[in-house]
Amino acid sequence: MTNNLTTSRPARRTVGLAVAATAAVTGLTACQGSTSGTGVQDSGPDGGRSRTAETATHDTRPHKLLWMGDSVGEVQAPALGAAMKAGGAAFASMAVAGGGGVIGETAAPTWDELPKRLAAFKPDVVAYQITTYDWGTADEQRAGYERLAKTVSDAGAELLLVSAPPFKFDDFYKKHEAAIRTAPQSAREVADNDPDGVHFLDASALWGTDATAAKAQRSKDGIHSCQQGSAAFAAWFGKELNKRYSFTPARPQEWANGSWTGEKVFGQIGCA
Repeated sequence: MTNNLTTSRPARRTVGLAVAATAAVTGLTACQGSTSGTGVQDSGPDGGRSRTAETATHDTRPHKLLWMGDSVGEVQAPALGAAMKAGGAAFASMAVAGGGGVIGETAAPTWDELPKRLAAFKPDVVAYQITTYDWGTADEQRAGYERLAKTVSDAGAELLLVSAPPFKFDDFYKKHEAAIRTAPQSAREVADNDPDGVHFLDASALWGTDATAAKAQRSKDGIHSCQQGSAAFAAWFGKELNKRYSFTPARPQEWANGSWTGEKVFGQIGCA
């Protein structure tokens, strides 16, 4: 990150980031409705059943969150890191452009790096956002996610499988469209089969399913998010952690306008 980028941010935009992040949370709450009594909404693979405060887990994790993904996740990482740290959790990212997946030939670097990161960072929660490279049959996808779940579990952590935002299928992705579209269901099935160690988070509640719609908050390239979209995701993700665990996310006003907005990764995709 550079101070020049940080100090030259338009004041209107920095105010808008906190507003957008807050709106992402409050808007979803209104859409999802409220539960009666002390119930809270559970976004897990049980189909959204409510659970009471008495039966909800009192696990305060994540104390350490490891974030995984491709370049889509890479541009979400700065906001997510700021939000997690503001909430008192350590954060590390191994999301990387051009890879980051766990399926097929492009996954080799991930499998080489992951054990090292797990041993060094010792996360208690690993969040894997489905990548644009998770190509293969449904069986191959499930096998990749199951291997990831076992690797994470053996390291003493829980796994969150997060659906990716909708994005433009350009010439590069078009031939893999069918596989990309089956990946979320494959991930959900893995979570359904291992409810104690794996949870599926459906981010379409935030992004919608149409990459061209304003709700998707895609950048000019139709694939990645700029600062505003990344802030909205971080706020949404914190809310999901609060449902799953007893993690209390920081208010967007505490982190959304921070120096992370000047990270060079945003400039690389044409964000102002």
